[in-house]
Amino acid sequence: MSEHVTGGSGEARASWHAVREVALLFLKLGTIAFGGPAAHTAMMRDELVRRRGWVSDERFADLMGATNLIPGPNSTELAIHLGHDRARMRGLVAAGVCFILPAALIVTALAWAYVTYGSTPAAEGLLYGVVPAVIAIIAHALFGLWRTVIKTVWLGVLALAALAAYLAGVNELLILAAGALLAFAVRLPRRPPGGQNRLPGVLAAPLLSFGGSPLFPDPTGGQLTQLFLTMLKIGSVLYGSGYVLLAFLRGDFVERLGWLSSQQLADAVSIGQVTPGPVFTTATFVGYVVAGPIGAFLATVAIFLPSFVFVGLLTRLTGWLRSSGWASALLDGVNAAALALMAGVSYQLARTAVVDPLTAAIAALSLVLLWTTRLNNAWLIAGGAAVGLARTLLG
Repeated sequence: MSEHVTGGSGEARASWHAVREVALLFLKLGTIAFGGPAAHTAMMRDELVRRRGWVSDERFADLMGATNLIPGPNSTELAIHLGHDRARMRGLVAAGVCFILPAALIVTALAWAYVTYGSTPAAEGLLYGVVPAVIAIIAHALFGLWRTVIKTVWLGVLALAALAAYLAGVNELLILAAGALLAFAVRLPRRPPGGQNRLPGVLAAPLLSFGGSPLFPDPTGGQLTQLFLTMLKIGSVLYGSGYVLLAFLRGDFVERLGWLSSQQLADAVSIGQVTPGPVFTTATFVGYVVAGPIGAFLATVAIFLPSFVFVGLLTRLTGWLRSSGWASALLDGVNAAALALMAGVSYQLARTAVVDPLTAAIAALSLVLLWTTRLNNAWLIAGGAAVGLARTLLG
């Protein structure tokens, strides 16, 4: 009996040691991971595959592909899944929380400064130069994804139709749902579904289960409740890059609820770019602007909570999803529609941010540097901030 207890204690110690390893590693990554989802993924591979050997390249690639099939921030979900691989459910929670926490705290502090001093000339000058650089970063990401996402003429037509629908005011979730279902329908005549291929359709179910805010009402009429439920909805249905988040935030908080102005949304995007970690912590900033510290906390929990749930379910399905033709077809359609949303929100933000020759020059120079160098996005943001502050001080 004593041997059993000792052995159990040893296993518990080993388990908590693995959890501690996961927590410290992802706390570090969450603090230094500038550059967006692609940069986050590269850093995770360097740490977990090359330096520590926690997973193989093959396993890492499988997890990357699987997280693209569920809603939410892909790099954060990859972190969560890698934590599960190392330390099971405790590792899943530790990896996700520690990767998100640094950015959430930094964004909350910046949101406080924005709300407190946002009308000062220095803050206005900072954002004046930063936002055009952000527009260039989004445009560069858009162009970089084009060849990967638009694999056929059909997907190109689908993306253009989705862009037209977004600019015409169609709900973002309906656009994503239509993209997934049209891709599924095109695939249907070639390969009739069997029982083993039904599950990928479930992956699109969140797109149909939630609509815009009018379809997801606040039962209490309270602002905090509606903030939480709206962010929970977005985290439950958002496919594609973190930049697609901007389209959802614009649709809900600028157009439907009227809680933010277009300029405040552009400022929120800029703060999300300045900070390390997940782009989704833009929601933290939005929550603070809407309802202060409690709003920041609720918005952060709500938008990331679905990712923990989806990855927890996905841990048992990774191998199957990799070989599923139906999941691949749905993903193609969702990605094409998500690319269109990125293009649409880039256009709308550019109209707000590029207001004179200097802001146009900042955007153009940032785009050229992105194309011709490997500068980290943070340097472009810093350069834009410096130009904006210099303009304020000299003007």
